[in-house]
Amino acid sequence: MTLFNGVFPFYPQPRKTFVFDVDSIIVIIVFLVIALSFLLILPGIRGRARLYWLLRVILSLFIGAVIVAVQFTSDWENGQVTVDTSYKSFSSAQVHADIGVHIGLSGINITLVGKPVDQLNETINYNEYFPWWFGADYNEEFSGGLERGLPNPILYVAEKFSEFSPCDLHAQYRIAGHYASATLWVAFCAWLVSNMLFSMPVPVYGGYMFLVTGAFMIFGLLSFYTGRHDSPCRLQFGPTMLYYDFGASFWLTLATGLLCFLIGALVILLHGVRPALLKAFFDLCEDEEEDEGLLGEVYINPHIPQIKTISSPPNFRLTVKNS
Repeated sequence: MTLFNGVFPFYPQPRKTFVFDVDSIIVIIVFLVIALSFLLILPGIRGRARLYWLLRVILSLFIGAVIVAVQFTSDWENGQVTVDTSYKSFSSAQVHADIGVHIGLSGINITLVGKPVDQLNETINYNEYFPWWFGADYNEEFSGGLERGLPNPILYVAEKFSEFSPCDLHAQYRIAGHYASATLWVAFCAWLVSNMLFSMPVPVYGGYMFLVTGAFMIFGLLSFYTGRHDSPCRLQFGPTMLYYDFGASFWLTLATGLLCFLIGALVILLHGVRPALLKAFFDLCEDEEEDEGLLGEVYINPHIPQIKTISSPPNFRLTVKNS
């Protein structure tokens, strides 16, 4: 009953995985390549500055990777339940399976995994993605699922999140995800500006921008939370109800936003209490001393007679050696 080299159920297009998809993997790989490139040049940095550079770059890359990667994950909200449920329409056959709901900023993944996987002479292992980002047509994807004959549990959950459902879940999650994503992109821009400011002689402005980065990350979480109001609709499978709550991406974004607040506050505090220590951490003292040394050095050619000027010190003696 399987076509297209065993891809079930009967259609060849790739299915988006929840938590990590191709976009998330690309983002992680890009930031890992940048981190590894920095580690290659790290041995060329001398003294304690090597440790300071390592801490600064790794922390900064981690924050940037989190801001971008969570845009594409599908575990902002998760829920799973194990039930005995009907499998196909117009059939009394039931399966024992795990039904999972994985909600992201741009869509929802609905999973159905049999326990065991092989039941009713079929492989019950589904992972269906229904997008609701602006430009996508959720209703068309849902209609396509009906035409392909997806199992009843997946169609039941997908219908609850459809645009024509009285539950109003589609509108609230679509708007919440849109504004949360836009706010996180603003946080990413603030993160870029903060890194540029940290390389300038006054790193305290980088600390202020880190506070702005953390603030916009928290605003993104609030956008997602406020748009997710309680709905009267429930996902009911017989006597069992499927509940879903905040997932790993939500809590990771919250922790990263608080980390940005902590770093920004620490930089501002050190600027007021120990500015020399702050400049040493950002490797600014040595550069300033080198610049002052270069600007303060005067080269005197011993083969050219020197002329005494009015500004010369009183005890300066001019000696001319005749060749």
